This record gives sequence, structure tokens and C-alpha cells, in this order.
Amino acid sequence: MKRILVTGSVGQIGSELTPALRDRYGSDNVIAGGHRTKPSKELLDGGPFEIVDCGDLNQLTEVIKKYNIGTVYHLAAILSAVGEKNPQLAWSVNIDGLYNVLEVAREFNLAVFVPSSIAAFGPSTPKINTPQDTIQRPTTIYGVTKVAGELLCDYYFKRFGIDTRGVRYPGIISYVTPPGGGTTDYAVEIFYEAIQNKHYTCPLKKGTSLDMMYMPDAIKAAINLMEANPDKLIHRNAFNVTAMQLKPEILEESIKKYIPEFRMDYEIDPLKQGIADSWPDSMDDSCAREEWGWKPDYNLESMTKDMLDKLSIKLLKN
Repeated sequence: MKRILVTGSVGQIGSELTPALRDRYGSDNVIAGGHRTKPSKELLDGGPFEIVDCGDLNQLTEVIKKYNIGTVYHLAAILSAVGEKNPQLAWSVNIDGLYNVLEVAREFNLAVFVPSSIAAFGPSTPKINTPQDTIQRPTTIYGVTKVAGELLCDYYFKRFGIDTRGVRYPGIISYVTPPGGGTTDYAVEIFYEAIQNKHYTCPLKKGTSLDMMYMPDAIKAAINLMEANPDKLIHRNAFNVTAMQLKPEILEESIKKYIPEFRMDYEIDPLKQGIADSWPDSMDDSCAREEWGWKPDYNLESMTKDMLDKLSIKLLKN
């Protein structure tokens, strides 16, 4: 079979998607690609690893040819809060890198998964049950690159017939790899602090509502979409997907069921709060459900229990 390349395999999503793909398709058939961040021992021991700088078209091309790649999960990106501190880098990584991946896909007829984000929406977007197709107009460089990426992927499908697919991820909660500078990182940090210190200072104000998803569902969404019947896909590159709508105080109360002494206070980060306020409260993911059968497995209660169990074990080992 043709092999799979995962760019950004050492990041929050990639570090869990790569092993899941290896379990599904065989360890030697999934190549983990990374650039600046040192890969974990588990990632290195689990199958092939290559240094992949998506900004270097020649290097990317060589990896595609060396491993006979047929599908790319392109996860390498600069996230929202980090992007606001270095917008030039965000554009270079998120757009120039994607352009190179799409050009290689055009040359070698590859299938490409490219995640978009809730950040692709902006202040003028309807905030409640945000439709699949609606005004976007984001106000962060991360969001701008995500809208541009959605349009680029649409263009390469319509103009060149490249099999591009993608979802708009909400905030993702996970325990394997720490998040990498996103606005919704608090929803991961709160679990670490609850277990270790029984206290957390939240950077977003009480009542800030954002869509969230547990990592196993994020992995499921990516794989299921790439395995879906293309004839049934109308939107292809920017499917809204979500699992739960969370506010900081709701997450606090969910954790308190297992750690009653946990307490949370607030110290608002103006940058992160401004970004969060520009995003939807909730997304309508009915198109994903109808076109390729999207359905999350985890809700708030099951996610909280599993996250606390798995993270406690991880922290004990460290």
C-alpha cells in the first residue's frame, strides 16, 4: 500500500494521531514527520521518523518519493496565542507550508487532510449554533491562515482534482502531549493543576463558552473523514465538528466530582480573552453528521473521568 506521512507528528494532535494510524494501517506504513520539537521515545520506537520542514519544498518532495507516500495528514502549524505574538512566523508556517504540501500533492496525486479550526470564525459570525456556511472574517492571524487554508484546499480540489479533506476543530483536550499555545489550552492546564496542586488560575473569564472535544474524538474525526466515501462529501475541507460546549466554571464543577477540594480563581489574559470572545459559543456540526456520519464518543462526564485517570497515571510515572 501507499504510505501515510504525518507532518507535525510531535504536536498535540500528531503525537496521538500517528500511533492511531500505525495501529490501523501498520507501523511501517505511517511516517512521523517533525521539524523543531524533539520527538518522544514512543514516537521514534513506533515506526519511521523523518525530519520534515514543510517550508522546504525540495526536502518535502524527497520524503514523499522515499516512502512512496499516498496520503498526508498535514498538522504542522503555529496556533492562535503564539501566532499573535509572531504573525509573520504563523503565516510562513501555516500558509507557505500548506502551499508546499498541496503542490507536492498535485505533483504526486496525494490525498491530504488539513485541519481547520473554530478560529476561522470571527466577531461577526453568528455565535450560537454557528452554521457550516456563514460569514467568517477572523481577527487573528491564526484564523486568517485557517480561512486561507480552507480556500486553498477547496481550490486544489476544484482546479486540480486533489482529494483534500478537513475539519474545523474546536478546543482539544488531551493528556499525552501538552498543548502548544492555543486559546483553549486552559481546558488542558486545569487538569494538570487540579491533580498536582488542587488549584488553578484560569486565564479566561467565567461564562466564556467555547466548543471542546476530547482527543480520541479528534483522532476519530480525522480518520473517519479520510476513509469516508468521497461521493457523499459536499463540503470536504472545513467541516464543523464538536462534542461539548464548555465554560470554565462547568469544567471546574465536573472536576470537583472527583477532586472535591479543587478550587479555581480567575486572572484574565487580555490576549486570550479577546481571541475567545471573537469565536463562536457553539458550532452546528450537522453537515459532518449527515455527509460522513460524524458522532463523538465522549461527553463532559466521560471525558473528565478518563482525563483524570490517564493524566494521574502519567504524572505518577514522571
